[in-house]
Amino acid sequence: MSNLIKLNAGAASIVAEDSWQLVRLPAVQEEVKKLAGKVVLFKLTGVDSASAEQIAATVVPAGKVLLPLSVWLARKAEFAARLAAGEVGVWLETHELVETLAEDQPDLNVFPLIAVFIERFADGRAYSSAALLRTRFGFKNELRALGDVLRDQLFFLKRCGFDAFEIRADRSAEDALASLKDFSEPYQGATVIDQPLWRRHARA
Repeated sequence: MSNLIKLNAGAASIVAEDSWQLVRLPAVQEEVKKLAGKVVLFKLTGVDSASAEQIAATVVPAGKVLLPLSVWLARKAEFAARLAAGEVGVWLETHELVETLAEDQPDLNVFPLIAVFIERFADGRAYSSAALLRTRFGFKNELRALGDVLRDQLFFLKRCGFDAFEIRADRSAEDALASLKDFSEPYQGATVIDQPLWRRHARA
């Protein structure tokens, strides 16, 4: 059993086996950045995600693959036939802009799957990325949260537009699944429900 939870017609369940392979860039030693004497915990927008050497050295297996955004942008001609066959998706780090992908590929629905990798659970940029993908750019296919995905995030990730959640390996997918029912009726509007509670329900 995998740690992947998917929504289907509003119902959530744990997927027995994930057919998608996450492709990662070759590891390099990252420089620790400091700002005003403090360690910067999150990568900043505008920082390159990968070097040309890393992109070229990234090994992409056969089958359905989730490519890093940087690999897709640099090597997309190599994967054109596989994209047409529905075998290529793209994943973004939280500091990478959704607009970068949209400028490269105006119709994002050519991708059967787009994912956002959450490096640290406290980084809220993934919520904005999901909302932009669903609203401004009209992405209708699977939108998956990866990385440091924990139980307490799922209800809110869902409200921003995610419909698949790869729970962190050391946590229980069963426990996380139950969290999607933590709240019976959200008050505020969101990506998946655009009206607040007071507009959805008429008072007697």
